[in-house]
Amino acid sequence: MDASDDTAPATLQRWLTGPRFSALPMRPAGHPAPKLSFEFFPPRTEALEQQLWACIRRLAPLAPRFVSVTYGAGGTTQARTHATVARLVRETTLVPAAHLTCIGATREEVDEVARGYWAAGVRHIVALRGDPPPGQAYEPHPGGYRYASDLVAGLRKVADFEISVAAYPEVHPNASSPVADLENLKRKLDAGATRAITQYFFDTATYLRFLDLCLAAGIAAPIVPGLMPVSNFAQVVKFSDMCGASVPGWMARLFEGTENDPETRRMVGLVVAAEQVRLLQANGLDEFHFYTLNRADLTYAIAHVLGVRGAAAAADGAKTAAGSLSVPVASIG
Repeated sequence: MDASDDTAPATLQRWLTGPRFSALPMRPAGHPAPKLSFEFFPPRTEALEQQLWACIRRLAPLAPRFVSVTYGAGGTTQARTHATVARLVRETTLVPAAHLTCIGATREEVDEVARGYWAAGVRHIVALRGDPPPGQAYEPHPGGYRYASDLVAGLRKVADFEISVAAYPEVHPNASSPVADLENLKRKLDAGATRAITQYFFDTATYLRFLDLCLAAGIAAPIVPGLMPVSNFAQVVKFSDMCGASVPGWMARLFEGTENDPETRRMVGLVVAAEQVRLLQANGLDEFHFYTLNRADLTYAIAHVLGVRGAAAAADGAKTAAGSLSVPVASIG
């Protein structure tokens, strides 16, 4: 007999001594699916350009509320951001949201960019203070918008944009205190922003506590959870060190030993993200923003878990790496 069998008589008793947990509730079939939005970044090379548009084709049939396109630190990708947004307007039925920052430009220059977006048919702006180039401290442009709240107020004078802003459940790295950070978020919303989208997080309790703080501060606008499906754990740790997001120890243990096993990493990432969105959904959340990193597979699978279904064209779009980018709006249900 195996030595481990010596404990067999006590095993059942041990199993029954801990707390019991019921399953997370499942939404009924007729319950509306949540609203989704996706974030992409502008490509730097031809290969990355192809990856981006393959990602867009895969996710477009899910009919997101909007898709946003980022700026690089210091506004370094401004031209590529504009080009990507313009192509989205010309060649797809998606609703693009262009990131716009205060970095390195006068108010007049920023307003001119905003007017150009409006003329091109872009009606949604993600208004951000912006990050300085690596290794530099933030310094407002002498003739520019100092902070995102100023930018929001300025955009409201340019045109009737829908405006999203950023929120930080774990506090912005440059904030003097959690209270000051929350007050800054309220200023952005009071200046005319439609919603806030959070920095990604992995501890759901942190986000839910943040919602409580927002409500107590008099904020009524949606604080949409920003989620990053993880396929490369080492990369996420690096990102998190830069942006102030924490990576829980339990998550590190789940990915431990997968450094040279991308398929297992991907499956672990799917389990982590699916559990997170289901827990958020069980707590009443019905809107989610995904940082896709221009990769569609995990985001598409998680959308399926949430109950979002694309049109039949989704299957064809997944098989086609080229061709028309004009994608019909899909039904959600």
